[in-house]
Amino acid sequence: MQKQIKFTTHSLDRISKRGTSKEEIIQAILNGKREPAKDNKIMCRLNFPYNQIWIDSNYTIKQVAPVFVEEENEIIVITVYTYFF
Repeated sequence: MQKQIKFTTHSLDRISKRGTSKEEIIQAILNGKREPAKDNKIMCRLNFPYNQIWIDSNYTIKQVAPVFVEEENEIIVITVYTYFF
């Protein structure tokens, strides 16, 4: 059974400002490479084909990297980073 994924207000704000979506974040959590983050949090990274312009530059890859805490019954997304290559 998959845990419910919840988003903090801060993470929802970062989604729109950093050019990603809830769907991409969920995919990163489910399929991305996990690594430890500060304060016992977890970060996942997952690359998506992009081939678009972001802030006046063309990029072929978008990497979505949510930071979250995993509790017994749910995952809470704290923030999200997006990198363009």
